[in-house]
Amino acid sequence: MAIKIFIDQGHNPGDINAGASGNGLVESEITYNVGIMLAGLLFADPNFEVRVSRRYSDTVLGTNQRTSLQQRVDMANGWPADYFISIHVNSNPNPAINGSEIYVFRENSVAYNMAEIVLDNMVYFTGMKNNQVRVNPSLFVLRRTRMPAMLIELGYLTNLHDVEILRNKQFAFSFGIYIGLLEYFGLPYQL
Repeated sequence: MAIKIFIDQGHNPGDINAGASGNGLVESEITYNVGIMLAGLLFADPNFEVRVSRRYSDTVLGTNQRTSLQQRVDMANGWPADYFISIHVNSNPNPAINGSEIYVFRENSVAYNMAEIVLDNMVYFTGMKNNQVRVNPSLFVLRRTRMPAMLIELGYLTNLHDVEILRNKQFAFSFGIYIGLLEYFGLPYQL
């Protein structure tokens, strides 16, 4: 039985739930690309079934931030997915802040254990700084999904070191997440 993974490419192009931008990069474009590449890796692996929130780069979900987030959650819950992965890019007023982190609803959970392995692999393949797995039960997509959920912050658009990696190693993020999932489930890597 295939493992059903729902990939939410955080934010939208345009003005509705638009996300961050900086140093020539736009969050919704990066999250779309990384999500589609991850979906391609999962689609090619018979151990997984995969769906994405944004099938096309110009897909806009919802009419405001709340309905945009609700639509993503409803798609995952309605499928129903076994696991939910939301992909984001961070920003900070302090340009020195950098690195990757993953948010989950609670510690000592399936999502937390999975996130640790995924984050380790993602930073291994990209060279990002590991900011560890963090608990944030206030995040909408972590609160409202009915399956283990992770919100991945790939890196900081406001940090020049991260910007280079976010611009040039998008496949490496996808591949790291994929290898992390394989490791978590104890599955072999198949070309």
